[in-house]
Amino acid sequence: MSDEATIIEETTDWFGPDAATFGDRVAAAREAAGMTQAELSRRMGIKKSTLTGWEQDLSEPRANKLSTLSGLLNVSMSWLLTGEGEGMSEPADQVIELSDFGAVLKELRELRSEMRNNAERAGRLEKKLRALLQTAGQ
Repeated sequence: MSDEATIIEETTDWFGPDAATFGDRVAAAREAAGMTQAELSRRMGIKKSTLTGWEQDLSEPRANKLSTLSGLLNVSMSWLLTGEGEGMSEPADQVIELSDFGAVLKELRELRSEMRNNAERAGRLEKKLRALLQTAGQ
């Protein structure tokens, strides 16, 4: 990161109750732990469909499974349920450098230029097509 780059950090509580559900937190913690659904469900002794149900907020685990889940994912039960307590911090890709904005802006300008050129080209082709249709129709 350069000295000139200013960092903008979002103030969103990524895993709080207003931003994420129980299922969102389970899925994020599982992915952060580097486990697949199949691996975590096997280690917990449950069906993969049960874990999928938890991650999709179709159901919630009983207290004993919640305890096991928090232990395997290395987060607190409180964090899994509410997003508060020991858990995960916001995703690292949410920290944006201002220099990234310049690159995106440049790419956007190039795209607009290409679109303008393509629109002009399409207009010329349409004009040729109309002329050909008029010639063919006579």
